[in-house]
Amino acid sequence: MSATDPLWEPTRNDIETARITEFARFATRFGAPAGDYDQLWAWSVADVSRFWAAVWAYFDLGQYEGPVLADAEMPGAQWFPGAALNYAEVVLRSADDNRPAIRDLAEGRAPRDVTWERVRFEVASLAQTLREMGVRQGDRVAGYLPNIPEAVIALLATASIGAIWAACGQDYAPSAAVSRLGQLEPKVLISADGYVYGGKDHQKLGAVAELAAALPSVKYVLVVQRLGLEVPEHMDAWESATSQPASHAIASVPFSHPLWIVFSSGTTGLPKGIVHGHGGVVLEHLKQAALHLDLGRGDTFFWFTSPSWMMWNFLVAGMMTGSTIVTYDGSPAHPSAGGLWQLAAESKTTFLGTSPGYVLGCIKDGVHPSDSYDLSALRSIGITGATLPSSSAEWLVTNVGPDKQICSISGGTDVVSAFVGPARTVPVWAGEISRPCLGAAVEAFGADDRPVRGAVGELVITKPLPSMPVSFWNDPTGERYREAYFSEYPGVWRHGDWITITERGTVEMHGRSDSTLNRHGIRMGSADIYQVVEQLGPVREALILGIDLPDGGYWMPLFVDVGESELTDYLKAEIVGAIRTDLSPRHVPDEIIAAPGIPHTRTGKKLEVPLKRILQGADPEKTVDANSIDQPQLLQWYQQFRRQGSE
Repeated sequence: MSATDPLWEPTRNDIETARITEFARFATRFGAPAGDYDQLWAWSVADVSRFWAAVWAYFDLGQYEGPVLADAEMPGAQWFPGAALNYAEVVLRSADDNRPAIRDLAEGRAPRDVTWERVRFEVASLAQTLREMGVRQGDRVAGYLPNIPEAVIALLATASIGAIWAACGQDYAPSAAVSRLGQLEPKVLISADGYVYGGKDHQKLGAVAELAAALPSVKYVLVVQRLGLEVPEHMDAWESATSQPASHAIASVPFSHPLWIVFSSGTTGLPKGIVHGHGGVVLEHLKQAALHLDLGRGDTFFWFTSPSWMMWNFLVAGMMTGSTIVTYDGSPAHPSAGGLWQLAAESKTTFLGTSPGYVLGCIKDGVHPSDSYDLSALRSIGITGATLPSSSAEWLVTNVGPDKQICSISGGTDVVSAFVGPARTVPVWAGEISRPCLGAAVEAFGADDRPVRGAVGELVITKPLPSMPVSFWNDPTGERYREAYFSEYPGVWRHGDWITITERGTVEMHGRSDSTLNRHGIRMGSADIYQVVEQLGPVREALILGIDLPDGGYWMPLFVDVGESELTDYLKAEIVGAIRTDLSPRHVPDEIIAAPGIPHTRTGKKLEVPLKRILQGADPEKTVDANSIDQPQLLQWYQQFRRQGSE
């Protein structure tokens, strides 16, 4: 296979039976061209109103006669004025009583299927309990939960009464949870007595009590007895809150009525609360899950995630397509490095989502999934969180199967979806994302603020998407929202990623533009360097930074985590040689330094920008919220490294 050959190509049957093909035929009545994916995408961004009208009609979201996009100005685009709907109703109407709604997996526990009937019953019952607790439209309900079915039911019950959901996982310390949930003044806290990870039960009732005490607005605490612990007297048991029959009184709310609040990583201050509306999420998630991932009735959708991450919200979107979703409470590498593949095989998962980091870990641990597990049900492998190196993509083809579509996506918490991703009718090339998504007017802006092809540019969105934030929480004038996305290019969304849109229409991701390497006027993406360095045997992970020096110089160190191995001169030479050969001499770092680890946000992104600022002399306490970091103790090492270097 040459570098120009696709790793995967759709068969004629794939194309004919794809949901996106059915949609394309349907959309011709709205003016869509009868052609391939690229023609459909071009129409979807040229005639935004007709495209989203077609999505609304195709998914049968109800009668609507008004304008689709009453105001196209960004920020502040006005979608479907006068329309009323409810996210929970769209999920629940998709019930397929011949299949489970949720498959509950957890370390050391037997699988449990939750039926659609049970989901409907508990959603209605919990919604009634919340009303009795005084929760009304616009009030906030907070979750402090692992990835379990009860978290999904709590979201749906909250949404059904027009209240606003927000959550984080129980791996967050109470102080980290307070920095997020405390901004919202929730009325009710829904939690669990603990979670399982790495073969251990992690009891959390003490943390729940601490969190509740730090949230004076909380009047009630509901506890899911996941570990079977006794619920304290001042808290209420989930079972009693969901045991009474109740009618499904789902409130119709305006299109932009707040549905949930998700949080930015918080690496540069208090995490931003990003508010999304019912209608925008419904449209975007139906489009993404059904048309791009090709999910539908008969599918089992499993993405390894946590309620702290927007991919959990997107996992629930699978239910809108009639798919069974898999929730998993545990480690992806339990009981062995191939744990996630084992779970996928046992659950007959058809679409499995994971990260480049997990794939790389499997490679280094010598895992061969197709030899060890029956993955015949698996159709597609989703990848997000970072760039998937070409070598990892090729490993998936060889070790999972050439018939499995690799569905790399990239987007953000900001729109709780993807800007670029797969389509069942488009090939997959190593190291590239197949296409911009339908309705997403993706461009790469060059140095003159004009679109470029075949060259690195800023990822921008030139036309509105329905799932762009309704607002930021506690941002009454919208100033923080405008500053976040529209300060660089007025009226155009700047996302903060470097990308290349290739001549064949695929997208290459190069890393964050605010951490761009810019040596002697040559811009380089950190992701390109990681793809090369992290394939080398002893290197667990790498971090490249570009440091502007006080004298006008530029220093580009590469930090590597080699675990128990030693960073020898031979390994340094191997790293330099690989970078020089696979990239260019310009990409070779000024220095290679052994580090005890690479810190990340809790959603897995490397801490490039804060560490760059720390090495330039910034105060760590003012640069990054330690609660938002997976290994906050590592910050001390980088700070000490800077001090030693300045002496």
